[in-house]
Amino acid sequence: MRCRRRCWRMCVRFSELDGARIGVWGAGREIASFADQLARRLPAARIVVAAFDAQPPSDVLDTLRAPAARVVSGADVVAALAECEVVVRSPGVSIHRPEMLALREAGVLVTTATSLWLCERGGGGVIGVTGTKGKSTTAALVSHLARAAGKTAQLAGNIGVPALDLLDAERAQVTVVELSSFHIADLQMGPEVALVTNLFREHADWHGSEETYRAEKLRILGLAGVRVGVINARDAQLMGDVAASAAGARPEGPIETRVFGAPAGWDVLDGGIALAGALVATGSELPLRGEHNALNLCGALTALEALAVALPPLPASLSGFAPLSHRLELVLERDGVLWVNDSISTTPESTLAALASFRGREIVLIGGGQDRGQDYAQLGAALAAGATTVIGVPSTGARLLAAARDAGAPDARALAAADMLEAVTLARELARPGAVVLLSPAAPSYDHYRDFEQRGERFGELAARL
Repeated sequence: MRCRRRCWRMCVRFSELDGARIGVWGAGREIASFADQLARRLPAARIVVAAFDAQPPSDVLDTLRAPAARVVSGADVVAALAECEVVVRSPGVSIHRPEMLALREAGVLVTTATSLWLCERGGGGVIGVTGTKGKSTTAALVSHLARAAGKTAQLAGNIGVPALDLLDAERAQVTVVELSSFHIADLQMGPEVALVTNLFREHADWHGSEETYRAEKLRILGLAGVRVGVINARDAQLMGDVAASAAGARPEGPIETRVFGAPAGWDVLDGGIALAGALVATGSELPLRGEHNALNLCGALTALEALAVALPPLPASLSGFAPLSHRLELVLERDGVLWVNDSISTTPESTLAALASFRGREIVLIGGGQDRGQDYAQLGAALAAGATTVIGVPSTGARLLAAARDAGAPDARALAAADMLEAVTLARELARPGAVVLLSPAAPSYDHYRDFEQRGERFGELAARL
């Protein structure tokens, strides 16, 4: 395979890589899965260059099954990768980096393992779930309900196994893939059903701007292979973006659009879920707390209907569904106080949804993290209006506290802590019986933690210890 100028626009299948000189950029689950599949299935293909932003661990070539590969970083990356026909990037490596633009201008195919898998398999029977928040929970709900409906189901992407690992399994009747904007930005083939949970400011550093983030997220609706788009009708800006998008200009013609969160279809009613205005399951019968999670369930049901799956009986079929870790996860109940880990909430909007899940209860909120230019005005107003005490931790905790005070929160309900230990200690002193101590940071974790999981685990450990 010799792929040169502009051939990166093609939908390249994994099986077409045999014999190619391949570069990889980055590490992680997807790259490890790609290297494993390549070594076992395409022996004539070779990873000849492994590029990294910093010097990798000494055993990285063993992980890549490429002992003869050249390891490069810094100024050597573009020249070395330009010798390859194909570069497989880790999703975390932005397509907007100057190095990526240079490689594509040179005609080098740049892709991801997920894109290779979708081109190999085709989108039929695949439900792709994306959105700023809620996509993991929604993807897990789709998979659970598909199995409850008697279908074989696979779960892959950000949740479940890397997509390429599915090459080793018999094709399921329903395959659910969680797709981030990092995947979609240069995805070449779409799923049959594309579900968008919501869309608000996030990852502007990776995409370059909020506008580019939104546009690249919504690329999924214009990809070849997509038959139905499932959209959250309660997200007014998302609905407007979809209406204004060019999805209808595809050579295959416009996709069908279905909505959830509207009275005519699956919607949230009195904390439960309803179909065409008729209550199907009450809030107490749902496995997940919060109106936002009820809305995620509505999206999952709508997506399965779009794939012509006969839905299982509700609410009985929801039995056994376990909430995902770090998503309104109850980690401790002691002395009448609930300690809840919602470390996945990295935006103000998701923290607002978390607060609404405990409406009517006294809340001690621990918030703050990596600064991505979040606008805390709306969250600050909600904190000031509710019976909420906020404890701000670095790096954005000071801005969050300022927003709460500007909206009228008294100093006694807007307190600073130097780190998670001090925040949890202070929360223990403040929380009275019946209160909720809620870690919902409204910011990413990378300024102090490896990821949001590590942050949530630290919170849980401290809560149990103190």
